[in-house]
Amino acid sequence: MRKISISSDHAGFELKESIKKFLIKKKFLVLDLGPRDDRSVDYPDYAKKLAKNIISKKSDTGILVCGSGTGMAMSANRFKKIRAAVCYNVKSTKLSRSHNNANIIAIGSRLTNKNLAFKLVMIFLKTKFDGGRHKRRTKKI
Repeated sequence: MRKISISSDHAGFELKESIKKFLIKKKFLVLDLGPRDDRSVDYPDYAKKLAKNIISKKSDTGILVCGSGTGMAMSANRFKKIRAAVCYNVKSTKLSRSHNNANIIAIGSRLTNKNLAFKLVMIFLKTKFDGGRHKRRTKKI
């Protein structure tokens, strides 16, 4: 079973909770790194927690949710071995995995409805890295 870490800021809290419940129903092991409610928090703190969970191999992949997805992705990408991608449609999500070997999906709660978020998360989890010429490029990151 794949372990998935999930985290958000206050803007992404409600969508994070929905995604977590969706994944648990699908029999994934989900590690919720917070926050525990929708009170204002600083997204870099939660992106850091999730990035460190992946680096330390406590989870295989991660999901970050904030208002746009951008702040969380920027914060997570500060860490070596992290490749967080803001995903907003099917194609961006597939390419983030197949070409960039992203290990974190970042979703914007203000830009993505719940059903689309569920779809993107499942695509992210199912899409394999193509390797080949893409492996050479991702090694340069």
